[in-house]
Amino acid sequence: MEKMKKDEFDQIFDLMKLSFPIIEYRDYDAQKALLSDPHYQILTLPDTVSGFIKAFMAIWEFDELIYIEHFAVSPRFRNHGLGAVMLQELLSSTPKQVCLEVELPQTEIAARRIAFYERNHFVFNPYPYMQPSLGAGRAPQPLRIMTSDHAITRSEFEAIRALLYRYVYHAETEESK
Repeated sequence: MEKMKKDEFDQIFDLMKLSFPIIEYRDYDAQKALLSDPHYQILTLPDTVSGFIKAFMAIWEFDELIYIEHFAVSPRFRNHGLGAVMLQELLSSTPKQVCLEVELPQTEIAARRIAFYERNHFVFNPYPYMQPSLGAGRAPQPLRIMTSDHAITRSEFEAIRALLYRYVYHAETEESK
C-alpha cells in the first residue's frame, strides 16, 4: 500500500460512491476537505502498470488507535484476496489497536462482511453504536464497532466512540450532552 497521490482522489471517490450507500460517506467537497486533517490519510493499492486504483483504505490515525473509515476494492479486483492482504499489511505495520464500523448482521452482505473481518483478526463487539450523520440527507445509522485481535470492554468502547465522535464526526456522544 502507498499513500494516495492528490490526483487519485477523484478515482477513489468514484470507488467510494460505487462501494458504499450514500449515508456512509460525505459529499465530494467534505470528503476532499478531510485530506487536510493531520489524522486522516488514504492508502491505495494501485496497479503498477496502469496506475488504476485496485483498492483503497481511508484511515484516521490517533495516539491510541487506527480507525478504518472506508475500505473498498474495485469490483473487477474483488474476490482475489486483496482486501485481506491490505488488512494484514496494516495490522502488521502498527502495534496500535485497529477498529472499524460495520452494519448490523441483518443482511447477507453485512453478515459476509463481518465474517471477512473476523477471518482477518477482528472481533465484533456487542455495544450499541450510532454513526452520526455525515451531512445533509445522510441520517445517523446503527452500526457496531469491530476491533483488531480482541474484544473491548464497555469503557474501552466508550473511549473509542468518544474519540470518533470528536475527531471524525465532530459530534457529541449522548453522555456528553
